[in-house]
Amino acid sequence: MAPKPIDERRFKENSIRPPRLGGVMVLLYPDQHGIHIPLMKRPEYDGAHSGQVSFPGGKLENVDTDLIDTALRETHEEIGVPREQIEVLGNLSELFIIASNFKVLPTVGVVREKPKFIPDPIEVEGVLPMAINALNDYSIRKVKEMRFPPYTIFSPYFDVRGEVVWGATAMMLSELAELVRELELSFQK
Repeated sequence: MAPKPIDERRFKENSIRPPRLGGVMVLLYPDQHGIHIPLMKRPEYDGAHSGQVSFPGGKLENVDTDLIDTALRETHEEIGVPREQIEVLGNLSELFIIASNFKVLPTVGVVREKPKFIPDPIEVEGVLPMAINALNDYSIRKVKEMRFPPYTIFSPYFDVRGEVVWGATAMMLSELAELVRELELSFQK
């Protein structure tokens, strides 16, 4: 799900300006229709991720013991899910995001019942649930031309309820989709 054309410089860390570290939470929760993942739409603001759809998450703070702790803290702050309710399952691949100079570690966690989401009105415009079985529905995988002068890229994205989920979030969802596909195949043996 990486945007094209692939320009390796876009994915390399800048040695002059070391990346900031961040953590995001890929939270799995059940409801009457199966397992879901809460994505969040960020409000419009003057910044690199304005109006985008992402996982709950943010930068490593002094109060955090590690990036998993960051993901747990940010999930509580942004969408109101208490850290005590989240069981950490593991991590996806670390990812460098050039637009914001972040190196992000996605943590996968699970809660045993559907949480009552309480979005932070400053950081979150709304919570966007995505069914985990939609990850491998290729009808929601699309490509969009995006302009970032002087560049034009063709970015793959997930169409989730009419929202464009692209970039790092789409790459993380794509990795999760592959893990789900492998798990489903292992059950068929």
